[in-house]
Amino acid sequence: MAKVLISPGKYIQGAGEMKKIGEYASGYGKRALILISQGGYKRIGKEIEESFAGKDCTPVFDYFQGECSKTEINRLTDVMKEQECDLVIGIGGGKIFDTAKAVAFYQKVPVVICPTIASTDAPCSALSVIYTDDGVFEEYLFLPSNPNLVLMDTDIIVKSPVRLTVAGMGDALATYFEARACQRSDASTCAGGKITGAAMALAELCFDTLMEEGLKAKIALEAGACTEAVEKVIEANTLLSGLGFESGGLAGAHAIHNGFTVLEECHSMYHGEKVAFGTITQLVLENVSADDLEEIIDFCIEVGLPVTLEELGIKEVTDEKIMAVATAACAETDTLHNMPFEVTPEKVAAAIKAADGYGRYFLGE
Repeated sequence: MAKVLISPGKYIQGAGEMKKIGEYASGYGKRALILISQGGYKRIGKEIEESFAGKDCTPVFDYFQGECSKTEINRLTDVMKEQECDLVIGIGGGKIFDTAKAVAFYQKVPVVICPTIASTDAPCSALSVIYTDDGVFEEYLFLPSNPNLVLMDTDIIVKSPVRLTVAGMGDALATYFEARACQRSDASTCAGGKITGAAMALAELCFDTLMEEGLKAKIALEAGACTEAVEKVIEANTLLSGLGFESGGLAGAHAIHNGFTVLEECHSMYHGEKVAFGTITQLVLENVSADDLEEIIDFCIEVGLPVTLEELGIKEVTDEKIMAVATAACAETDTLHNMPFEVTPEKVAAAIKAADGYGRYFLGE
């Protein structure tokens, strides 16, 4: 099988770039469906509308209904047909992006992704994660191409809650370790081939950036400052992690995240927060050195990512809950089987318990 690396057509990151979205959109279509939340429209809707003034593209706004589900995708597909739109623009967070990408795929039109947060690596990928209407993971929808354009306005992202960017660090934290596992098992990646050296280099750069800049970026964001550390972490969360996970591969961390979606008490946690705990669990499964495990858990504690089941929202931990998570994580179609050794629900349940124990130990509980 060939080695494959894929990426969005263009990635733009900088202050004030959302003010140019109308200009950028004109290069892809004449009538754009803009998928955005009601809150997002209140914050930046006027700025977006002004950017389309005098441009050769007409915006059509529609409010996201809250879940990247088949119901929502079908609803928006109907809106596209009724409004005769030839472009989709997703503005907001990960589920909006995934919905916009899916709608664009079914309508065979370009898609532009404009994150207002840096909480996941979803923006750059040719992938939509589909959930049920109730928020339970259902399936991955692999798309034939990546977004035409990803636009990151750092002025807007810096104003978002710090917890969201930290969650993005949790998502990005898994990138290198999952790619490494896929390389060791010679697994195929989301890009449809084997791992390139470029993908591994990007995944490793993503990890190194988090270790060097993550805490500095968090402190700067809490002070309302967009520093070079913040810019680097936004790029790591979005571009490096996006390219790294897609062309490097997914393994244990994201499958364990998917397992946690079966517990309703975890639904209030962000994707990257669950992935961070999934990363610790994957490292336990791999039996990495004590120093390596301590480095990752300490990083999570420093920036505020969950390291215990209680921090994930599970107030009453039972064997039944842990086994339900482990069983879901080991689903035949999920990526846990990209690990370079056999994984069973029993092994995953034990790793989850141990990860929780290590987290409590390092927290001094």
